[in-house]
Amino acid sequence: MSAPGFTTLITTPTFARHSPAPWALLAERGAGPVRPYDDGALPYAELLERISGADALIAGMDPVTAEVMDAAPRLKVIAKHGVGTDTIDLAAARDRGIPVVCAPGSNSRAVAEYTFGLILDATRRITASHTAVAEGRWPKLFGPELHGRTLGVVGFGRIGRLVAGYAQAFGMRVLAHDPYVADDAVRAAGAEPAPLDALLPRADVVTLHLPPAPEPLLGAARLAAMKPGAVLVNAARGGLVDDDALAGALRSGRPAAAALDAFAIEPLPAGHPLRTAPHVTLTSHMAACTPEANHAMGLMIAEDILRVLDGEPPHHAAG
Repeated sequence: MSAPGFTTLITTPTFARHSPAPWALLAERGAGPVRPYDDGALPYAELLERISGADALIAGMDPVTAEVMDAAPRLKVIAKHGVGTDTIDLAAARDRGIPVVCAPGSNSRAVAEYTFGLILDATRRITASHTAVAEGRWPKLFGPELHGRTLGVVGFGRIGRLVAGYAQAFGMRVLAHDPYVADDAVRAAGAEPAPLDALLPRADVVTLHLPPAPEPLLGAARLAAMKPGAVLVNAARGGLVDDDALAGALRSGRPAAAALDAFAIEPLPAGHPLRTAPHVTLTSHMAACTPEANHAMGLMIAEDILRVLDGEPPHHAAG
């Protein structure tokens, strides 16, 4: 059992929002959960102040830098409330002997279902119709059926494969690109492996499911190479797409539409060109926000925090 007196600093307002179990587990085991704000993330400057008294940190999209770790002499474990650990300096954590844990697979179905919702919204113009009706208009907006169309899945891990399965249920052909997945595994899932630059001009819908990259995967040239009338969906990481280039591309009609749940800068700044771009649906990085995912994610990281505080290796170490 964890000794009493440990403190767990929680910077994300979504931890245990829809399930009391993760919070109760930490509290009952003496790991003192503290969440400064219920309705917003902890500002970086305040994180640097508060981290000094923490034994464990549960972070959302916060930048957990070497500076943060150096301000935390008691810190024994860092937990990402989610899957992607790109906001955490993993090398700095290794150098300081601080384990980093995350919750792989906890939100896969939530993100996949939301992604398919974005596909339907972008192709059938659901949000555009809602906006028009709310403004007193009554347009009949046409969009293509998905049956017989081609979905290009960029990133064929847990989420990408789920989305591919939903697409196949709709009667879509699936192309898949993932440099880390063997072609035979792609074919076994009923998809056709394809290099990215061959996938883009063939797919009617392109959906992204890769971790972040140092440079945008889709810049102006690749956006221009997409099939005429194609739709782009991104519920992964904003940095995968050059947002400014995408705003310009939407104005030129290629891609014909986009649905985005992730952006290079979040929240999306006032005056950002995507705010006024045509044929785009913008949502607030909420694809993983289901009660089921919130429960699973919270329990996975709470259990691993307690394992580390007990001197045991975590089940879900990152990096």
